Amino acid sequence: MTKRPFLKTLALAALLAAAGTASAQTTPIKFQLDWRFEGPAALFLTPAAKGYFRNAGLDVAIDTGNGSGGTVTRVASGSYDMGFADLAALMEFHANNPDAPNKPVAVMMVYNNTPASVMALKKSGIRKPADLSGKKLGAPVFDAGRRAFPIFAKANNVTGVSWTAMDPPLRETMLVRGDIDAITGFTFTSLLNLEARGVKADDIVVLPYPAYGVKLYGNVVIASPKLVRENPAAIKAFLAAFARGVKDVVANPAAAIADVKARDGIVNTDLETRRLKLAIDTVINSPDARAEGFGQVNPGRLSLMASQVSDAFGTKTRVNPEAVWNGSFLPSKADLDVLPAPKK
Repeated sequence: MTKRPFLKTLALAALLAAAGTASAQTTPIKFQLDWRFEGPAALFLTPAAKGYFRNAGLDVAIDTGNGSGGTVTRVASGSYDMGFADLAALMEFHANNPDAPNKPVAVMMVYNNTPASVMALKKSGIRKPADLSGKKLGAPVFDAGRRAFPIFAKANNVTGVSWTAMDPPLRETMLVRGDIDAITGFTFTSLLNLEARGVKADDIVVLPYPAYGVKLYGNVVIASPKLVRENPAAIKAFLAAFARGVKDVVANPAAAIADVKARDGIVNTDLETRRLKLAIDTVINSPDARAEGFGQVNPGRLSLMASQVSDAFGTKTRVNPEAVWNGSFLPSKADLDVLPAPKK
């Protein structure tokens, strides 16, 4: 081969390689969870492990979080493109930062009901919401249940409650020691944490917010305004792949925990399987979720929550429900059909 044809061959090979690279390019998505790699994180880790995001043209990096408020702030700052956070925390950010140029929006409902509940030990004498009046409650200051407690209190005529703040690892310990009368927290977190501290399930009283007149939505997938403006197709691709993963997780929670274990080898497989199943049964495959459809919201219920959060959180401005929710990126109804029929 002469030098000229040889050079042409090299040039052609380089062009083909470049074309192949371009066709194989994926969109990077930095995603932050609301909390650690625990059972419910499988909702996102499973579609990542099975390649659903990658097959949708996305390179999704999933990081742990330290609370919904932090996730909302980091997505707003541009540090993350998308995240998983409590809708009330997103509403609060919008209403307290009316002039912020970058306010994330909710693009898919995941926890159709808030996982928040009040938990007490039976020996405290607390059996129903009215028994909480005059009692000492404890929770981290950013806890979703604590922030929304005024709504729970108003719905159940609870008065005279005092609060003790602590770091998350001390919440259940202080309840067991008797330092406080009750705690607020996500049911599938605090209930299992109490059992891990030696408390029998029969000795725990759980007062779930949804069961006592508080129909708040829970966690949602949020997206940065930059991603909404510049790459709406990536959001649609993410949600479609995510919904496919959720269907797998709901169908086989025990298998999904292997994907959590792969990210954090020290997790307790049995404990996290129970946690995931609790989350599925109480807030993902709940009667409200089946009625409204996975991923979606009821406009009237969303407006009521916006009003309740405005009052309970004492926000600077009123929450505008239309500003916090954007359902235009949701997959088709067929793709959102991920929930099994209710158990009989």
